[in-house]
Amino acid sequence: MNEADPPLPARPPASVPEWQKPLQFLAAAWAGLLLLFWRDAADMVAIWWNSSTFNHCLLIVPILVWLVMQRKELLAKLTPEPWSPALLYVAAGACGWLLGDAAGLAVARQLGLVMMMQGSVVALLGPNVARGLLFPLFYMFFLVPIGEEIVPALQTLTATMCMTLLGWAGIPAHIDGIFITTPTGYFRVAEACSGVKFLIAMVAYGALVANLCFSRWPRRLAFLTACVVVPILANGLRAFGTIFIAHHSSNDFASSFDHVFYGWIFFGLVIGLVMASGWPFFDKRADAPAFDPTLLQTSAKHSTTKLKAVITIFIVAGFSFGWSTYTAAKTSSTPDRIVLPQVQGWTTIAYKPKVHWTPRFVGGSHYLSGRYRNAAGQGVDMFVVVYDRQSEGRELVGFGQGAIDPDGFWSWTANTPAPPNGKAERIKTQGAAREVVSFYRVNGVTSGSAARIKLATLQARLLAGNQQAVAILISSEQEGDQSPRPAIDAFVKSLGDIDKVADRFAGLR
Repeated sequence: MNEADPPLPARPPASVPEWQKPLQFLAAAWAGLLLLFWRDAADMVAIWWNSSTFNHCLLIVPILVWLVMQRKELLAKLTPEPWSPALLYVAAGACGWLLGDAAGLAVARQLGLVMMMQGSVVALLGPNVARGLLFPLFYMFFLVPIGEEIVPALQTLTATMCMTLLGWAGIPAHIDGIFITTPTGYFRVAEACSGVKFLIAMVAYGALVANLCFSRWPRRLAFLTACVVVPILANGLRAFGTIFIAHHSSNDFASSFDHVFYGWIFFGLVIGLVMASGWPFFDKRADAPAFDPTLLQTSAKHSTTKLKAVITIFIVAGFSFGWSTYTAAKTSSTPDRIVLPQVQGWTTIAYKPKVHWTPRFVGGSHYLSGRYRNAAGQGVDMFVVVYDRQSEGRELVGFGQGAIDPDGFWSWTANTPAPPNGKAERIKTQGAAREVVSFYRVNGVTSGSAARIKLATLQARLLAGNQQAVAILISSEQEGDQSPRPAIDAFVKSLGDIDKVADRFAGLR
């Protein structure tokens, strides 16, 4: 504020009744939401604590408290006023939670909970206060543990950057998906090498710095872009460095060096590089006020009472929770036992692969696997999992579910031409490769698309349809340079109508 500006009108401190009552109602609303959706809140905290990708979220909560306390004196100059339009945002969050619960998307439920908590702030304190708290409210989104879905893309990008840098360094190399072979070693760009944990943390850190240190949006966006691009490039350089060191010394030394260097040292260097680049462009004083209260003194339209607002919040949230509980209680029985089908022209044989392979599907009601061979000598492996219903930790499709166990030694290398209503992919490990064709069936829908199956799951839960879910995976090992796909296609053709086969496994036919 300039000396010529008129003084701000005096306002009572934040402890007077005009603030005390709204804060009490807000505390009651948050307590009720956290109590009703305690499983989602507990799951988020568990992920923050147990997953190194989201350990930084443990710092978000104290940062949010600090951001609010930083604005305390300015907020005291505003008058809280309950605002009914914000209840629509609460309803959107409750709807998102219900859709996420129906589809088995934990991240959607957690996002819905955060949105309901954000909406409660605006509904009970009003739009003027919400504008003053705009950034802390936005920053609450970083509490949601999201981002691991981009791991495969980051793995592929890191491997591609490695190949480019190896070419510049004059080191001959061959790439197959995320596997890189050089004259001195065989390397896999694993999930831990994708750089996702530093990218997610860097974006959260960058958003905070952009708000605190920049006042112009072009500079904020430029800084946030750097917070995305620099960690990706740095991670590619780090992965290349590991291969380069291994090429000129030994794999053991390179691995030891990488384990020491790749951690907070690496992250600290990346932060230092980004901050040093952005420092000359900081255009916001350290003591600059977070907002100007004189611009937020307007009278809110469509105001309501605190009691009506909090009751509406509980009704909306309670409806979503209640409908989810009702549909989840409906039974969907499956057979007591499932057996491998008899396939014309094929006989079952002992499972003796080059390298053991088992898909990962957590929480299934039944699991079944076997190997078949035909008169032409073609061999395939069949894996079946049946769910009586899907729920948290028991999803048919999702991160970590499918042909590859994230904790195993098989890795995806490429998608291959998909059959009707299915998907096909090539997976590989050291010494072996295979192709896998997957069919998923839920509520009368057969598809290889995760999005389509999630939608079918959502429809089944919301409309109380058949909730049994089945995955059928047909795979074959690669022998020499011969493609395993002809064997898979021949078996799928002999198997017949995949819909009927899946329904028989689910006990629906």
